[in-house]
Amino acid sequence: MPKVTLNNGIQIPVLGFGVYTIAPEHTEQVVTEALAVGYRLIDTAAAYENEEAVGRAIAKSGIPRDELFVTTKLWVQDAGDDSAKRAFERSLRRLGLDYLDLYLIHQPFGDYYGAWRAMQNLNRQGAARAIGVSNFYPDRLVDLIDHNEITPAVNQIETHPYFQRGAEQDLMRNRGVQLGSWGPLAHGRDDLFTHRILNEIATAHGKSVAQVVLRWLIQRGIVVIPKSVRPERMAENVDVFDFRLTEDEMNRIAPLDTGSSSVFDHRDPQSVSWLGNHRFNT
Repeated sequence: MPKVTLNNGIQIPVLGFGVYTIAPEHTEQVVTEALAVGYRLIDTAAAYENEEAVGRAIAKSGIPRDELFVTTKLWVQDAGDDSAKRAFERSLRRLGLDYLDLYLIHQPFGDYYGAWRAMQNLNRQGAARAIGVSNFYPDRLVDLIDHNEITPAVNQIETHPYFQRGAEQDLMRNRGVQLGSWGPLAHGRDDLFTHRILNEIATAHGKSVAQVVLRWLIQRGIVVIPKSVRPERMAENVDVFDFRLTEDEMNRIAPLDTGSSSVFDHRDPQSVSWLGNHRFNT
């Protein structure tokens, strides 16, 4: 599995497995199957409420810990200096791990400055090998960078053919932040899998549309975390390293960008209020 190097020298697999919306009672089996087909980056979150199941799958896999890259995230209700540290410790216990490879602030709301101070300490102590953020728009990302000692290693944001985030990627690259894509397949919305251009490119390579989209993101230097509960799809999604899109094919995908989210707008007041006040059993 190819890797990219983060701003602190830590290497992260360029393709991983996400467990968003996978029910806790199914997560252990699904992650077990993902590990079996070759995934080594597993991405979860306290708010997904399936960290324990992820931890059981990791423990039963027999894969050496240093061959795995485990990411989880801090929810808004646990932002702040002391509460972030306690939330981190709870996540570690649920995962059954001694350290995290990457710890992210899940949403840019609440006392994320206090959370970042706590996370900087966790990083210095080696408890979190890398720290980063998720869903941060450029203004909040730059503000966080300019007023803290450690620059986020990753900003995990919605990125797919319909929401390409090119200008944001340029800014992150200039600031030393790796773009990570959640929802790389746009959750199948807006007829992604039947889009004419994507299907023509897929046919040319003998690949699926999903494989073409993941390959397109990887060639842009983006870390991707697709999700599936079907073993055959898991295997398909990880099988994207035996072909390469041409410059012309990359250019054909570029005009698909709508410039807007397929899920929710982190700048919409109602969305901000809902996310900022939604509580989970973290």
